[in-house]
Amino acid sequence: MTIAAVLRGKGSAIETVAADTSMYDVVRRLGEKRIGALPVVEDGRISGIISERDVIYCLREHGPDVLAWPVSRLMSSPAITVDSGTDVLAALALMTQRRIRHLPVVEGGQIRGIVSIGDLVKHRMERIEAEAEAMRDYIQSA
Repeated sequence: MTIAAVLRGKGSAIETVAADTSMYDVVRRLGEKRIGALPVVEDGRISGIISERDVIYCLREHGPDVLAWPVSRLMSSPAITVDSGTDVLAALALMTQRRIRHLPVVEGGQIRGIVSIGDLVKHRMERIEAEAEAMRDYIQSA
């Protein structure tokens, strides 16, 4: 079970922002799209990531003036990423160890998708349910 399987199920559409995007626009976009993080992309390559958690901590620390700052000033950089061949359990372990909830998927330096911890848990639960159902069917047919 790899990240590629998760992306096939959820799709690889991804919202990104440029490094010079204002934090106000980042907050607006996170709210409009109902998402928890936005990869920051420069020249087609991921340069960082900004999460709702980053926004909250910055607002607490610096006040509302941060909304005028460019995202490049607040983003987490470098972004922790995985490739599509990464095992789902390895990705979950990485997210737990690093205390992050979003992993951009990068291939050849280009962003190809993003997975959240919720996406990975959902995929894992669906897989467990399918295996249990197959086992029940096998036992009933024996």
